[in-house]
Amino acid sequence: METLTENCERIFAEAQKASRQLAQLDNRKIAGTLVAVADALDAGTTKILEANAHDCARMSPQNPKYDRLLLTRERLKAITDDLRRVAALPSPLGKTLAENTRPNGLHIVKISVPVGIIGVIYEARPNVTVDVFSLCFKSGNVCLLKGSHDAEASNVAFVRIIRETLQKEGLDPAVCALLPTEREATVLMLNAVGKVDLAIPRGSRALIDFVRDNARIPVIETGAGVCHLYFDRHGNAAMARELVFNAKTRRVSVCNALDCLIVHKDRLDDLPQICEKLESKNVTIFADGRALPALSGHYPATLLLPATEESFGMEFLDYKMSVRVVDSLEDALEHIARHGSKHSEAIVSDDPAAIEKFQKNVDASCVYANASTAFTDGGQFGFGAEIGISTQKLHARGPMGLDALTTYKYLIFGNGQTRP
Repeated sequence: METLTENCERIFAEAQKASRQLAQLDNRKIAGTLVAVADALDAGTTKILEANAHDCARMSPQNPKYDRLLLTRERLKAITDDLRRVAALPSPLGKTLAENTRPNGLHIVKISVPVGIIGVIYEARPNVTVDVFSLCFKSGNVCLLKGSHDAEASNVAFVRIIRETLQKEGLDPAVCALLPTEREATVLMLNAVGKVDLAIPRGSRALIDFVRDNARIPVIETGAGVCHLYFDRHGNAAMARELVFNAKTRRVSVCNALDCLIVHKDRLDDLPQICEKLESKNVTIFADGRALPALSGHYPATLLLPATEESFGMEFLDYKMSVRVVDSLEDALEHIARHGSKHSEAIVSDDPAAIEKFQKNVDASCVYANASTAFTDGGQFGFGAEIGISTQKLHARGPMGLDALTTYKYLIFGNGQTRP
Protein backbone atom coordinates (compact mmCIF):
# COMPACT_ATOMS: atom_id res chain seq x y z
CA MET A 1 0.00 0.00 0.00
CA GLU A 2 1.29 3.46 -0.94
CA THR A 3 2.34 5.89 1.75
CA LEU A 4 1.06 9.46 1.53
CA THR A 5 4.44 10.61 0.21
CA GLU A 6 4.55 7.85 -2.43
CA ASN A 7 0.99 8.67 -3.49
CA CYS A 8 1.78 12.35 -3.96
CA GLU A 9 5.07 11.67 -5.75
CA ARG A 10 3.23 9.40 -8.19
CA ILE A 11 0.64 12.11 -8.82
CA PHE A 12 3.40 14.66 -9.49
CA ALA A 13 5.13 12.30 -11.94
CA GLU A 14 1.87 11.54 -13.76
CA ALA A 15 1.14 15.28 -13.96
CA GLN A 16 4.47 15.95 -15.65
CA LYS A 17 3.78 13.28 -18.26
CA ALA A 18 0.24 14.59 -18.83
CA SER A 19 1.57 18.13 -19.22
CA ARG A 20 3.59 17.06 -22.25
CA GLN A 21 0.49 15.55 -23.90
CA LEU A 22 -1.60 18.61 -23.09
CA ALA A 23 0.91 20.83 -24.89
CA GLN A 24 0.10 19.01 -28.15
CA LEU A 25 -3.66 19.72 -28.10
CA ASP A 26 -5.25 22.36 -30.28
CA ASN A 27 -7.98 24.69 -29.06
CA ARG A 28 -10.75 22.80 -30.88
CA LYS A 29 -9.96 19.62 -28.95
CA ILE A 30 -9.67 21.50 -25.67
CA ALA A 31 -12.99 23.29 -26.17
CA GLY A 32 -14.76 20.11 -27.25
CA THR A 33 -13.49 18.25 -24.22
CA LEU A 34 -14.71 20.98 -21.86
CA VAL A 35 -18.18 20.79 -23.39
CA ALA A 36 -18.09 17.01 -22.97
CA VAL A 37 -17.18 17.44 -19.30
CA ALA A 38 -20.07 19.90 -18.86
CA ASP A 39 -22.46 17.38 -20.40
CA ALA A 40 -21.15 14.63 -18.15
CA LEU A 41 -21.53 16.78 -15.05
CA ASP A 42 -25.11 17.58 -16.05
CA ALA A 43 -25.80 13.86 -16.43
CA GLY A 44 -24.17 13.19 -13.05
CA THR A 45 -26.13 15.83 -11.13
CA THR A 46 -27.87 13.33 -8.85
CA LYS A 47 -24.63 11.62 -7.83
CA ILE A 48 -22.91 14.96 -7.22
CA LEU A 49 -25.76 16.20 -5.04
CA GLU A 50 -25.76 12.95 -3.06
CA ALA A 51 -22.04 13.36 -2.39
CA ASN A 52 -22.54 17.00 -1.43
CA ALA A 53 -25.36 16.07 0.95
CA HIS A 54 -22.90 13.77 2.72
CA ASP A 55 -20.48 16.69 3.15
CA CYS A 56 -23.19 19.10 4.27
CA ALA A 57 -24.50 16.64 6.87
CA ARG A 58 -21.16 16.99 8.68
CA MET A 59 -21.38 20.80 8.93
CA SER A 60 -23.80 23.02 10.85
CA PRO A 61 -25.97 25.23 8.61
CA GLN A 62 -25.05 28.09 10.97
CA ASN A 63 -21.39 27.76 9.98
CA PRO A 64 -20.49 30.62 7.58
CA LYS A 65 -18.73 28.04 5.38
CA TYR A 66 -21.97 26.12 4.88
CA ASP A 67 -23.21 28.35 2.08
CA ARG A 68 -19.92 27.88 0.21
CA LEU A 69 -20.13 24.12 0.67
CA LEU A 70 -23.75 23.70 -0.39
CA LEU A 71 -24.54 22.61 -3.95
CA THR A 72 -28.01 22.77 -5.49
CA ARG A 73 -29.33 21.95 -8.94
CA GLU A 74 -29.31 25.66 -9.73
CA ARG A 75 -25.72 26.06 -8.57
CA LEU A 76 -24.63 23.00 -10.53
CA LYS A 77 -26.26 24.40 -13.64
CA ALA A 78 -24.39 27.67 -13.10
CA ILE A 79 -21.14 25.70 -12.75
CA THR A 80 -21.64 23.84 -16.03
CA ASP A 81 -22.84 27.02 -17.76
CA ASP A 82 -19.57 28.67 -16.72
CA LEU A 83 -17.66 25.64 -18.01
CA ARG A 84 -19.28 26.02 -21.42
CA ARG A 85 -18.51 29.74 -21.41
CA VAL A 86 -14.86 29.00 -20.73
CA ALA A 87 -14.88 26.47 -23.57
CA ALA A 88 -16.13 29.17 -25.95
CA LEU A 89 -13.52 31.75 -24.96
CA PRO A 90 -10.57 32.40 -27.28
CA SER A 91 -7.46 30.45 -26.42
CA PRO A 92 -4.94 32.47 -24.38
CA LEU A 93 -2.09 30.40 -25.85
CA GLY A 94 0.20 31.22 -28.75
CA LYS A 95 -0.57 34.94 -28.72
CA THR A 96 2.13 37.19 -30.08
CA LEU A 97 2.79 39.57 -27.21
CA ALA A 98 5.67 41.43 -28.86
CA GLU A 99 8.09 41.00 -31.74
CA ASN A 100 10.99 42.81 -33.28
CA THR A 101 13.85 42.31 -35.71
CA ARG A 102 17.31 43.19 -34.52
CA PRO A 103 19.94 44.97 -36.69
CA ASN A 104 21.74 41.64 -37.09
CA GLY A 105 18.63 40.07 -38.64
CA LEU A 106 17.49 38.02 -35.63
CA HIS A 107 13.68 38.01 -35.45
CA ILE A 108 12.44 37.74 -31.85
CA VAL A 109 8.83 36.85 -31.02
CA LYS A 110 7.37 36.82 -27.50
CA ILE A 111 4.42 34.38 -27.23
CA SER A 112 2.06 33.25 -24.46
CA VAL A 113 2.50 29.69 -23.16
CA PRO A 114 1.08 27.63 -20.26
CA VAL A 115 2.58 27.90 -16.80
CA GLY A 116 2.71 24.09 -16.67
CA ILE A 117 1.52 22.35 -13.51
CA ILE A 118 -0.59 24.42 -11.14
CA GLY A 119 -1.51 23.33 -7.63
CA VAL A 120 -4.57 24.97 -6.07
CA ILE A 121 -5.27 24.67 -2.35
CA TYR A 122 -8.80 25.57 -1.27
CA GLU A 123 -11.31 25.06 1.52
CA ALA A 124 -15.02 24.23 1.58
CA ARG A 125 -15.76 25.36 -1.99
CA PRO A 126 -16.49 22.39 -4.26
CA ASN A 127 -17.36 24.71 -7.18
CA VAL A 128 -13.67 25.68 -7.23
CA THR A 129 -12.87 22.13 -8.36
CA VAL A 130 -14.62 22.64 -11.70
CA ASP A 131 -13.60 26.29 -12.10
CA VAL A 132 -9.94 25.45 -11.63
CA PHE A 133 -10.06 22.48 -13.97
CA SER A 134 -11.80 24.44 -16.74
CA LEU A 135 -9.45 27.41 -16.58
CA CYS A 136 -6.30 25.31 -16.29
CA PHE A 137 -7.31 22.94 -19.09
CA LYS A 138 -8.31 25.80 -21.40
CA SER A 139 -4.95 27.49 -20.79
CA GLY A 140 -2.97 24.27 -21.34
CA ASN A 141 -2.11 23.66 -17.68
CA VAL A 142 -2.34 20.52 -15.56
CA CYS A 143 -4.21 21.14 -12.30
CA LEU A 144 -3.44 19.51 -8.96
CA LEU A 145 -6.43 20.05 -6.68
CA LYS A 146 -5.97 20.10 -2.91
CA GLY A 147 -9.40 20.47 -1.34
CA SER A 148 -10.37 20.32 2.30
CA HIS A 149 -11.88 17.45 4.24
CA ASP A 150 -15.13 19.46 4.51
CA ALA A 151 -15.83 19.03 0.77
CA GLU A 152 -14.09 15.70 0.21
CA ALA A 153 -17.06 13.71 -1.11
CA SER A 154 -18.15 16.53 -3.43
CA ASN A 155 -14.65 17.00 -4.81
CA VAL A 156 -14.20 13.27 -5.37
CA ALA A 157 -17.50 13.14 -7.27
CA PHE A 158 -16.53 16.06 -9.50
CA VAL A 159 -13.03 14.80 -10.25
CA ARG A 160 -14.23 11.24 -10.96
CA ILE A 161 -16.58 12.53 -13.67
CA ILE A 162 -13.92 14.88 -15.09
CA ARG A 163 -11.31 12.13 -15.30
CA GLU A 164 -13.74 9.60 -16.79
CA THR A 165 -14.64 12.12 -19.49
CA LEU A 166 -11.00 12.90 -20.23
CA GLN A 167 -10.34 9.20 -20.69
CA LYS A 168 -13.32 8.86 -23.05
CA GLU A 169 -11.87 11.74 -25.06
CA GLY A 170 -8.60 9.84 -25.41
CA LEU A 171 -6.72 12.12 -23.03
CA ASP A 172 -4.57 11.42 -20.02
CA PRO A 173 -6.82 11.84 -16.94
CA ALA A 174 -3.78 12.98 -14.96
CA VAL A 175 -4.29 16.50 -16.36
CA CYS A 176 -6.72 16.83 -13.42
CA ALA A 177 -5.73 15.18 -10.14
CA LEU A 178 -7.12 15.38 -6.61
CA LEU A 179 -4.57 15.15 -3.83
CA PRO A 180 -5.36 13.57 -0.44
CA THR A 181 -7.04 15.88 2.07
CA GLU A 182 -4.29 15.60 4.70
CA ARG A 183 -2.31 18.77 5.38
CA GLU A 184 0.89 16.79 4.77
CA ALA A 185 -0.13 16.53 1.10
CA THR A 186 -0.20 20.32 0.92
CA VAL A 187 3.31 20.51 2.35
CA LEU A 188 4.56 17.93 -0.15
CA MET A 189 3.12 19.91 -3.03
CA LEU A 190 4.53 23.20 -1.75
CA ASN A 191 7.97 21.59 -1.67
CA ALA A 192 7.73 19.87 -5.08
CA VAL A 193 10.46 21.97 -6.67
CA GLY A 194 10.85 21.09 -10.33
CA LYS A 195 7.59 19.11 -10.29
CA VAL A 196 4.92 21.75 -9.60
CA ASP A 197 5.30 25.17 -11.21
CA LEU A 198 2.89 27.31 -9.20
CA ALA A 199 0.73 27.14 -6.07
CA ILE A 200 -2.45 29.20 -5.62
CA PRO A 201 -4.23 29.18 -2.24
CA ARG A 202 -7.92 30.07 -2.10
CA GLY A 203 -9.45 30.56 1.31
CA SER A 204 -8.88 32.12 4.69
CA ARG A 205 -6.00 34.33 5.72
CA ALA A 206 -4.70 31.41 7.82
CA LEU A 207 -4.56 29.16 4.74
CA ILE A 208 -2.86 31.81 2.62
CA ASP A 209 -0.29 32.52 5.34
CA PHE A 210 0.42 28.80 5.72
CA VAL A 211 1.01 28.37 1.99
CA ARG A 212 3.22 31.45 1.71
CA ASP A 213 5.27 30.51 4.77
CA ASN A 214 5.80 26.88 3.76
CA ALA A 215 6.23 27.04 -0.02
CA ARG A 216 9.48 26.49 -1.88
CA ILE A 217 7.69 26.93 -5.22
CA PRO A 218 6.17 30.18 -6.57
CA VAL A 219 2.88 31.27 -4.95
CA ILE A 220 0.15 33.68 -6.01
CA GLU A 221 -1.77 34.91 -2.98
CA THR A 222 -5.54 35.08 -3.43
CA GLY A 223 -8.70 35.18 -1.41
CA ALA A 224 -8.55 37.14 1.83
CA GLY A 225 -10.63 40.27 1.39
CA VAL A 226 -11.09 42.99 4.00
CA CYS A 227 -13.32 45.26 1.92
CA HIS A 228 -14.34 48.84 2.72
CA LEU A 229 -16.92 51.26 1.35
CA TYR A 230 -16.31 54.95 2.00
CA PHE A 231 -19.37 57.24 1.99
CA ASP A 232 -18.02 60.63 1.02
CA ARG A 233 -19.37 64.00 2.14
CA HIS A 234 -20.74 64.41 -1.42
CA GLY A 235 -22.19 60.89 -1.65
CA ASN A 236 -25.75 59.85 -2.52
CA ALA A 237 -27.27 58.25 0.59
CA ALA A 238 -29.92 56.25 -1.29
CA MET A 239 -27.22 54.79 -3.53
CA ALA A 240 -25.00 54.03 -0.55
CA ARG A 241 -27.85 52.16 1.16
CA GLU A 242 -28.29 49.84 -1.82
CA LEU A 243 -24.57 49.30 -2.36
CA VAL A 244 -23.88 48.55 1.31
CA PHE A 245 -26.78 46.11 1.46
CA ASN A 246 -25.69 44.32 -1.72
CA ALA A 247 -22.00 44.21 -0.89
CA LYS A 248 -22.60 43.01 2.66
CA THR A 249 -25.48 40.55 2.30
CA ARG A 250 -25.44 39.13 -1.23
CA ARG A 251 -23.08 36.34 -0.13
CA VAL A 252 -21.41 36.93 3.21
CA SER A 253 -19.00 34.01 2.89
CA VAL A 254 -17.12 35.29 -0.19
CA CYS A 255 -14.00 37.44 -0.27
CA ASN A 256 -15.65 40.41 -2.00
CA ALA A 257 -18.23 40.90 0.77
CA LEU A 258 -18.16 44.26 2.56
CA ASP A 259 -16.56 44.31 6.01
CA CYS A 260 -16.37 47.97 6.96
CA LEU A 261 -18.41 51.08 6.17
CA ILE A 262 -16.51 54.35 6.51
CA VAL A 263 -18.62 57.52 6.80
CA HIS A 264 -17.57 61.15 6.50
CA LYS A 265 -18.50 63.07 9.67
CA ASP A 266 -20.60 65.60 7.70
CA ARG A 267 -22.94 62.77 6.63
CA LEU A 268 -23.40 61.13 10.03
CA ASP A 269 -27.13 61.92 9.96
CA ASP A 270 -27.47 59.68 6.87
CA LEU A 271 -26.01 56.65 8.64
CA PRO A 272 -29.37 55.24 9.84
CA GLN A 273 -30.75 55.39 6.28
CA ILE A 274 -27.64 53.72 4.84
CA CYS A 275 -27.83 50.87 7.35
CA GLU A 276 -31.60 50.39 7.58
CA LYS A 277 -31.88 47.50 5.08
CA LEU A 278 -29.21 45.49 6.91
CA GLU A 279 -31.71 44.83 9.70
CA SER A 280 -33.71 42.53 7.38
CA LYS A 281 -30.67 40.21 7.24
CA ASN A 282 -29.88 40.50 10.97
CA VAL A 283 -26.50 42.07 10.30
CA THR A 284 -24.59 42.84 13.48
CA ILE A 285 -22.96 46.28 13.36
CA PHE A 286 -19.86 47.14 15.36
CA ALA A 287 -20.01 50.93 15.51
CA ASP A 288 -17.27 53.29 16.66
CA GLY A 289 -17.73 56.09 19.21
CA ARG A 290 -19.44 58.48 16.79
CA ALA A 291 -21.42 55.94 14.79
CA LEU A 292 -22.93 54.22 17.83
CA PRO A 293 -25.04 57.17 19.08
CA ALA A 294 -26.03 58.01 15.49
CA LEU A 295 -27.48 54.52 15.02
CA SER A 296 -28.94 54.08 18.51
CA GLY A 297 -32.71 54.16 18.39
CA HIS A 298 -32.66 53.60 14.61
CA TYR A 299 -31.09 50.14 14.46
CA PRO A 300 -32.04 47.15 16.68
CA ALA A 301 -30.13 47.31 19.96
CA THR A 302 -29.50 43.57 19.87
CA LEU A 303 -27.64 43.98 16.58
CA LEU A 304 -25.73 47.14 17.52
CA LEU A 305 -22.51 46.78 19.46
CA PRO A 306 -19.62 49.11 20.27
CA ALA A 307 -16.60 48.55 18.05
CA THR A 308 -13.20 47.61 19.40
CA GLU A 309 -9.91 47.94 17.58
CA GLU A 310 -10.28 44.25 16.60
CA SER A 311 -13.51 45.13 14.75
CA PHE A 312 -11.43 46.82 12.04
CA GLY A 313 -9.25 44.86 9.64
CA MET A 314 -11.49 41.84 10.19
CA GLU A 315 -12.73 39.69 7.30
CA PHE A 316 -16.00 38.65 8.91
CA LEU A 317 -17.35 36.14 6.32
CA ASP A 318 -20.59 36.49 8.26
CA TYR A 319 -23.55 38.83 8.76
CA LYS A 320 -21.34 41.31 10.60
CA MET A 321 -19.92 44.71 9.67
CA SER A 322 -17.97 47.50 11.32
CA VAL A 323 -18.62 51.24 10.94
CA ARG A 324 -16.07 54.01 11.35
CA VAL A 325 -16.64 57.76 11.13
CA VAL A 326 -13.78 59.88 9.72
CA ASP A 327 -13.10 63.60 9.48
CA SER A 328 -11.90 63.60 5.89
CA LEU A 329 -11.18 61.64 2.73
CA GLU A 330 -7.54 61.57 3.83
CA ASP A 331 -8.56 59.85 7.07
CA ALA A 332 -10.56 57.29 5.09
CA LEU A 333 -7.54 56.57 2.91
CA GLU A 334 -5.39 56.17 6.03
CA HIS A 335 -7.89 53.73 7.55
CA ILE A 336 -7.96 51.61 4.39
CA ALA A 337 -4.17 51.62 4.11
CA ARG A 338 -3.93 50.40 7.69
CA HIS A 339 -6.71 47.81 7.71
CA GLY A 340 -7.27 46.75 4.08
CA SER A 341 -6.00 43.60 2.40
CA LYS A 342 -5.46 45.09 -1.09
CA HIS A 343 -8.55 43.29 -2.41
CA SER A 344 -11.56 45.52 -3.16
CA GLU A 345 -12.40 49.03 -1.95
CA ALA A 346 -15.20 51.42 -2.90
CA ILE A 347 -16.19 55.07 -2.67
CA VAL A 348 -19.69 56.54 -2.97
CA SER A 349 -19.40 60.13 -4.12
CA ASP A 350 -20.71 62.63 -6.67
CA ASP A 351 -17.44 64.56 -6.54
CA PRO A 352 -15.14 63.62 -9.46
CA ALA A 353 -12.11 65.03 -7.62
CA ALA A 354 -12.79 62.85 -4.56
CA ILE A 355 -13.28 59.78 -6.76
CA GLU A 356 -10.05 60.46 -8.65
CA LYS A 357 -8.09 60.91 -5.42
CA PHE A 358 -9.60 57.76 -3.87
CA GLN A 359 -8.92 55.58 -6.89
CA LYS A 360 -5.41 56.95 -7.34
CA ASN A 361 -4.38 56.53 -3.70
CA VAL A 362 -6.05 53.29 -2.63
CA ASP A 363 -3.65 50.35 -3.00
CA ALA A 364 -5.96 47.48 -3.96
CA SER A 365 -6.49 45.18 -6.91
CA CYS A 366 -10.01 46.57 -7.53
CA VAL A 367 -11.10 50.11 -6.66
CA TYR A 368 -14.77 50.99 -7.25
CA ALA A 369 -16.59 54.28 -7.62
CA ASN A 370 -20.34 54.10 -6.98
CA ALA A 371 -20.58 50.32 -7.41
CA SER A 372 -20.70 47.26 -5.17
CA THR A 373 -17.54 45.34 -4.29
CA ALA A 374 -19.56 42.19 -5.06
CA PHE A 375 -18.53 42.62 -8.69
CA THR A 376 -14.97 41.49 -7.94
CA ASP A 377 -15.44 38.20 -9.69
CA GLY A 378 -13.98 36.81 -12.89
CA GLY A 379 -17.37 36.12 -14.43
CA GLN A 380 -18.47 39.70 -13.81
CA PHE A 381 -15.28 41.01 -15.42
CA GLY A 382 -15.97 38.96 -18.56
CA PHE A 383 -13.32 36.33 -17.86
CA GLY A 384 -15.81 33.42 -17.98
CA ALA A 385 -14.64 32.16 -14.60
CA GLU A 386 -11.75 32.81 -12.27
CA ILE A 387 -9.15 30.85 -10.41
CA GLY A 388 -9.02 33.43 -7.62
CA ILE A 389 -8.56 37.10 -6.77
CA SER A 390 -4.88 37.96 -6.58
CA THR A 391 -4.03 40.53 -3.93
CA GLN A 392 -0.35 40.72 -4.84
CA LYS A 393 1.39 42.77 -7.51
CA LEU A 394 3.64 40.42 -9.48
CA HIS A 395 2.40 38.42 -12.48
CA ALA A 396 -1.34 38.72 -11.79
CA ARG A 397 -3.58 41.09 -9.82
CA GLY A 398 -7.33 41.05 -9.23
CA PRO A 399 -9.63 38.40 -10.77
CA MET A 400 -7.44 35.80 -12.48
CA GLY A 401 -8.85 34.52 -15.74
CA LEU A 402 -7.20 32.59 -18.56
CA ASP A 403 -4.48 35.11 -19.37
CA ALA A 404 -3.29 35.04 -15.75
CA LEU A 405 -2.59 31.31 -16.12
CA THR A 406 -0.08 31.84 -18.89
CA THR A 407 3.51 32.96 -18.95
CA TYR A 408 5.60 33.61 -22.04
CA LYS A 409 8.66 32.56 -23.91
CA TYR A 410 10.75 34.03 -26.71
CA LEU A 411 11.09 32.42 -30.12
CA ILE A 412 14.21 33.57 -31.97
CA PHE A 413 14.56 33.09 -35.73
CA GLY A 414 17.88 33.48 -37.46
CA ASN A 415 19.78 32.52 -40.62
CA GLY A 416 23.13 31.53 -39.22
CA GLN A 417 23.96 34.51 -36.98
CA THR A 418 26.78 34.08 -34.50
CA ARG A 419 27.68 36.47 -31.71
CA PRO A 420 31.04 38.30 -32.13
